[in-house]
Amino acid sequence: MKKYISVLLCLFLLQMVEAQDTIPKKRLKIGLVLSGGGAKGFAHIGVLKALEKAGIKIDYIGGTSMGAVVGGLYASGYNASQIDSIFYNTNFDELLQDYIPRSSKSFYEKRNDEMYALSLPFNKLKIGIPISLSKGMYNYNLLSKLTHKVRNITDFNKLPIPFLCVATDIEKGEPVVLKNGYLAQAMLASSAFPSLFSPVEIDGKLLIDGGVVNNYPAEEVRKMGADIIIGVDVQDDLKDRKSLKDATRILVQITNLDMIKKMKEKIKITDIYIKPDISNYGVISFDEGQEIIKKGEEAAMLQIEAINKLADPSQPYILNNFKVQKDTLQIKSIDINKLDNYTRAYIIGKLQFKNDSKITYENLKTGINNINATQNFSRISYIIEEGKEGDILRLNLTENPIKTFLKFGLHYDGLYKSAILANITQKKILFKNDVASFDLGLGDNIRYNFDYYIDNGFYWSFGIKSRYNTFNRNVSSDFKNGELLTQLGLNSINIDFSDLTNQAYLQTVFIQKFLIGVGIEYKHLNIKSENLGTVSQTFENSDYGNVFGYLKFDSFDNKLFPKKGWLFSGDIQSFLYSSNYTNDFHRFSIAKGEIGFVKSFHKKVTLKVQSEAGITFGSDSVHFFDFVLGGYGFNAINNVKHFYGYDFLSISADSYIKSCFTLDYEIYKKNHINFAANYANLEDDLFKNGNWLTKPKYNGYAIGYALESAVGPIEVKYTWSPELNKGYTFFSVGFWF
Repeated sequence: MKKYISVLLCLFLLQMVEAQDTIPKKRLKIGLVLSGGGAKGFAHIGVLKALEKAGIKIDYIGGTSMGAVVGGLYASGYNASQIDSIFYNTNFDELLQDYIPRSSKSFYEKRNDEMYALSLPFNKLKIGIPISLSKGMYNYNLLSKLTHKVRNITDFNKLPIPFLCVATDIEKGEPVVLKNGYLAQAMLASSAFPSLFSPVEIDGKLLIDGGVVNNYPAEEVRKMGADIIIGVDVQDDLKDRKSLKDATRILVQITNLDMIKKMKEKIKITDIYIKPDISNYGVISFDEGQEIIKKGEEAAMLQIEAINKLADPSQPYILNNFKVQKDTLQIKSIDINKLDNYTRAYIIGKLQFKNDSKITYENLKTGINNINATQNFSRISYIIEEGKEGDILRLNLTENPIKTFLKFGLHYDGLYKSAILANITQKKILFKNDVASFDLGLGDNIRYNFDYYIDNGFYWSFGIKSRYNTFNRNVSSDFKNGELLTQLGLNSINIDFSDLTNQAYLQTVFIQKFLIGVGIEYKHLNIKSENLGTVSQTFENSDYGNVFGYLKFDSFDNKLFPKKGWLFSGDIQSFLYSSNYTNDFHRFSIAKGEIGFVKSFHKKVTLKVQSEAGITFGSDSVHFFDFVLGGYGFNAINNVKHFYGYDFLSISADSYIKSCFTLDYEIYKKNHINFAANYANLEDDLFKNGNWLTKPKYNGYAIGYALESAVGPIEVKYTWSPELNKGYTFFSVGFWF
């Protein structure tokens, strides 16, 4: 009996074991932790590629800084190869600089950006420094577009892969775990590297890079429900004394001490720890991204045996395959926070779209860039919410508390010679949306420029200008149509030239692209020479009054070295009054126009084609306003124009037509060699007698080198003309003013 009972018990236990084998085992949940490390974070992409090849499904993701960016994109539905492609096509130079396209800047802002080498905030008689190099808007616009499909998911647990990231509350020095909100904004806050990117405000907290307090959020991912932690550590280790050769590296080492100390404890709770060998790369080694990605993949393969154990053959892994949808947004309404110094019309005018607009992310990026270009806001943030009939754009702007700036520049050219430029710019001086700017050029020829402008967006804006220019130069033009040179039997004359111009104008944006304006002008012109012997030294000392109108379009991406874009400019002036120093004034008008385009070839070679023309009509014109051609490198005023092959102010007449072709090759980053050819017909009544259609009378050519430097372009050009016996070398340094 006992034997029978023992046999039955053995059979029962055997059946229990077999039954347990047939019960499906609970799948272990896998959490992925991605640390911060700047460009070193590219290694995360390589690790993800290896995990995908091994068939590992990630259930939770937590990241900090670059780990938050890579992790957030992966959590939103992209696979590793797609993220690789995104990063490969990202211009990280523009990202780090918070690049604002020139096309997003108003004509006023273009002028300001193309004159100064240094701009510093000025408050309470103290010069400050900017809060950061970048607001991070390039990054934010990109992340917003990339997360378009999940823009309405505010609970990150409901993303395709549950996700969190870590930022730092800069006021309290505490970590902030971001698990809900607007995904792009959370990713931006976690990666806001101090001093490089501005802090990001979320729910009243001022947030910066999470790496300051928690660069490896393993504990948080474990709390999400992860049974297994795979961690990727791309942060720096401690350097030895041989590597600590400058203050910057020592400072980075000091800031990393606590983080590296904490990392030793975090490794203990990591099941599979992956540490790519990227010690030879830095946090800004973005140009070496593909190499760093390979290092990440190689590091993951060293752990492949442990990784393969996590794969579940019974549940084949399906690769994320985010399908890029049309990024069209139907903006039902635009919500803007209350501003003290800027009107809603001003903001809407910068956005260039209104309520009930169908836009793309490119339109949105352009609008945000337009706002950023004003430099009127220290922080710019937006979220896109789902509404009943479309998307709601909620725009949050923080007005820049600094309204005064000191700006500096320097320049040298053969006409104005050397000068140092000092500028003071004051915003909100009298009214909302206004700005006042005063330039003083100190050097061989003292100059000043004053601008006051009230920007009303789509509505008519108002401005006043005052400008004083002066130079002394031995020139081939006497500003009297050659009469004085003929009388004296000279080929050239030493001229003292001064021009004081004051304007008041109205302008607005026409069909969102063209700038159209009208105004009135007062001008005082003084031209004299001290070496005329018995002839009167002063041959012009008159006041003039005129009205003017203009139409402008400029989409060049760079003023002097464009790679794409179009340019159009046309204006007309009618001179109605003169104090008539020479007693030969009659009312007359001057019309002139310019058109140009740029075509790029193979990214390094560009061809710029420009044509321009001018004509005087009405009664006999005053020859002091003739078109005068010659020279290069100076800031043109009135009707003084550049022309290769001829010296400064060499040829003049009341009408002209000119074309210029420039072939530019960027031999190395910001280093250019170029060849140019220009042709012109220029004589009085050129368009009346039909000679503008004849073979060009004046020809000139130039070959040169240029460097885009921090103080502006440094250029040298050798120019010649087949009509002359000698060539000319033009040298200029700095932005033109």
